[in-house]
This record gives sequence, structure tokens and C-alpha cells, in this order.
Amino acid sequence: MQPVLIVGAGPIGLTTALGLAYYGIPFLLFEEDGSLSLDTKAGTLLTRTLEAFRRYGVADAVLERALRVEEIGEIERESNLSQSSVRTAVLRDETRYPFVVNLPQHHLEPILRDAVERVPQGRLLMKHRLVSFDSGASGVQAIFDTPDGPQRFEGSYLLACDGGRSTVRAQCGVPVVGTSLDVRYMLVDLKVDLDVANPRDYPYLAYFSDAQEWMILVRQPHCWRFLYPLARDADEPTDEALRSKVLRFIGKVDKVELLGRVSYRVHHRIARQWRRDRVFLMGDAAHLITPMWALGLNTGVLDAISLPWRLAWVLRGWADSSLLDGYEREQRPVAEEGAGEMAEAARHHMAMQDEAKPTAALQDWGNAYTRTLLGVRLDINGSGDWSMIRTEAEPPPLQVGERIPDFLLHGPAGRPVRVHDLVDGNFLALYFDDVRRQPQIPHNTSPALRHFVVSRWDAPLDSGLRDRALLDVGNQLRERLGVADGTLVLIRPDDHVAAIVPIAPQRAEDLYASIVGVPAPQGSSQ
Repeated sequence: MQPVLIVGAGPIGLTTALGLAYYGIPFLLFEEDGSLSLDTKAGTLLTRTLEAFRRYGVADAVLERALRVEEIGEIERESNLSQSSVRTAVLRDETRYPFVVNLPQHHLEPILRDAVERVPQGRLLMKHRLVSFDSGASGVQAIFDTPDGPQRFEGSYLLACDGGRSTVRAQCGVPVVGTSLDVRYMLVDLKVDLDVANPRDYPYLAYFSDAQEWMILVRQPHCWRFLYPLARDADEPTDEALRSKVLRFIGKVDKVELLGRVSYRVHHRIARQWRRDRVFLMGDAAHLITPMWALGLNTGVLDAISLPWRLAWVLRGWADSSLLDGYEREQRPVAEEGAGEMAEAARHHMAMQDEAKPTAALQDWGNAYTRTLLGVRLDINGSGDWSMIRTEAEPPPLQVGERIPDFLLHGPAGRPVRVHDLVDGNFLALYFDDVRRQPQIPHNTSPALRHFVVSRWDAPLDSGLRDRALLDVGNQLRERLGVADGTLVLIRPDDHVAAIVPIAPQRAEDLYASIVGVPAPQGSSQ
């Protein structure tokens, strides 16, 4: 099998490489610089990103270095009083990560790089600058400038993770639509003691809204981070000006030490196409989003959840290449109209340019589900029906396209098991039924599609179902999903629900075949 070529070893390129390695797909990851970025960049990872990191084998290493946050505060600058907070504790049954985490990007990237360098499926090649490439019917050829001179590499596909000024996108001739705003943000990392010497009762992630002078305050593992807008046409502030700005928000403190700073423009720009034959755009190469509510990097990780499993199914011969078409169809509206517009609404709200909050109608559960990116519902059927804002006070019945909650069940061997563990690496068919009546559940004979019956009754040893039965104590999962007995829920490898239908013979296999475009794996029924 030819490797997948990935251009750009930022967080999306590194995460995509880990995703391909997870599915056993060889890759070559190219970075034109000699080292990873040391700039002060994105610093908050949302829950859905942590779920991807868990699957790709790097969540524990990330959490070891990160600061966990269960309250996202919104504070009115004038009064210095909290207006509302997002409390992620309401998600404790929905995910094993009921929090977001703060970790600077230049601390995250080495963790991802170390994980990439440990996997046997690929290599990270530094100081390799893309010169040109050709995409044909059988694969991709790319030429790179390297320390040893020009070199040619062949691969099955080319993934552009090379940022907002993507060389790959430019060579494909794909235009970018949208706007680059006449706004700059200043991001500053400071060493200041707001915990002991100068105690402050700020949430670890706090948004100070104000018509004249808004600011975002982030407690990083080893420092505090401040983000605020620069006045139009303003010169780069001096260190003393930065210090004065911070003190206007936090008040007098004993000592402030500047650790790092960066200013950048604000964009809402989307590539007109995300795929050209065997070339795919990902992350900032596909979409540049206003960096509010941590939607920039985390929206890119959604791309790194969607594409690797599709490539794996196609390269293994388990799916027709048409499966790849769903990547842009599903992810583009989330980035363009969802994350992009949500971030812009948040930007206006911070500056008090609009009376309405961007999530004014959201209740506690819906607000937490939205702000952690767990609430993304994809347009799986191509009908144009998708969403990423949840307004409910309590979880509604499950819909096609939603992420399946990572509920706790009890597996065939009696041990607790999470739903997402069952999804790992395969499609999952869950048959909600009364196990006492010994429903006809296919045996698990294929690595592509697994079958389990879910019941509040435990399967007796003589039922023939013990190896495919999941105990749902008190019907908690069935009630959370809002489905009745006799319901089949088919889940894709990216945790999104592909179908909710009545149980019928061969139904799961037929649905699977319609999705991947090849005959379904056969599993004999009991």
C-alpha cells in the first residue's frame, strides 16, 4: 500500500498522521521548517478534540500536561461580575472528558510529534519543502526540496495541512472566498501570580465583554494568557503598554513578566473546494476562522476525525472511492456556516456590538454541548440538514448525523465498557431489544462491522448471545437516545450515527453497504 502524503506538521497534520496510523495506513508527514512552531498560538482544546486524541492514542499524554477546565466564564467588564457560565459538569454522563483543557499549541505540538515518531506506520520528515505535485488516476507524485537536494515521493493521496497560505491549495488553483477583517488581535503570555500572592476568583477560561475594551483571560498550565483586540492602525504595543493593559483588567499585582506575544489578523475565509481528485485540503488550508471560543484549531481537528477513516476504508478495499466525497459535504458547512459564523457572533458579543448573545436561547445542557463541539450534527444524507448549536435544557431524542454519546455499559465479559470503545476502528450496529427473547443478532465475523444487542437484561450463558450482549443498567442509554425496543442504531467509525431504523434481518449489513458502496461483510445470525 502506498503511503498517504501529508504536507504540514502543525497540529492538524500531526493529528491526521496519528489518525492514519491508528487505522494502520502508512504515511509520510512533511514539514518545511527545521523545528516545530514556537509561536504563542491556540491554547484551548475542546472535548470533541480530546475524544479524537483518545482514539488516536495521545489523550493521556495531553492531559498530563494540560489544565482541565469545567467552567467557561462570561464576565461584564464594567461591573467585573459574572453574567453566565458554561458548566461542563452537565456532560459527565455524555463523555469521559466532561471538561475542556488549556494547553498552548507550542506545548501540544511536541506531544503529538513524539507520538507520531513512535508509530511504525510512517515518518516525519523535517526540512522538506513542497515544490510541486501531480495527481493521477493511480496516485500522487510530489517533489520536495530537502537537505539532500530535490527528492520525489509517491503516495496514494496528498493531504494539505499546510496552513492558511497553503502551497498545495495555491498549486491546485483553488480560490478562497470570504473576508479578512480589518482587525488584529494581540495574544500575550504572562507570568503573574493571581492564585496566592494576588488571589483572583476568575474561571480558568473567562471572557470579559466590553464595548471599548474586551479581553479573554486564560489560565494556562504555567502562566496566564491574555487576548484582546488592537485598535485599528495601532502600532505594535510596547512591553510596558501590554503590562498597563493587563493591569487595567486584573488590578494591581506585585510582578508581571512577559513570556511571549504575537499579533495576527482576523479571517473568515473558506476554500471553494476541499478536494481535487486525490488531493484534500484540511484545517487552515480549507478554512480560516475567527479565533473565538477556541473554534479555529478544534474545527480543524473535526477534519482529522472525518477523513482518516474514509481513506482507510478505501485503501483497504472496504469502500468505493465515493465514500471520500462525504468529507467536504459534511465538514464544509460546519466550518463555513457553523464554526465561522458562531465565532463571528461571539466576537461581536464580546465587543457588545449586538444586544443578543450568540447563544442567548441556550440552556445549561445545550450550551455545554455546543461549546465543547459535542453537539455537531453532520449532513450524512446530503439533505442539507445539519447543525452545531444545541438549545435544549435536556438531551432530546437522538438524530441521524449526531455523535453517539460515550455512555458506560457493561460488556460481554462483565467489565464496564464505553460506547466509543466499541466504535473504535469499525462500524457498530446496536440492537436495542429484550435479550430474554433471544433476538437474531449476527455474529461478529468482520473487522469492518460489529453487532451487539443492548438490553437491561443480562444475556444468560445458554442464550447464545453472551458474546454480543451489552448490559444497559436501567435502560439508561436507551432512554438517553430516546429509542424503543426493536430499534437498530448504526454508528460510523467517527462516532456519528448513520441510521436509526427498526430491526430487520440483514438490515445493518444492507445499510453499511449503501454507505461504503461495496457488498456488506456477512455475519451469520444466531
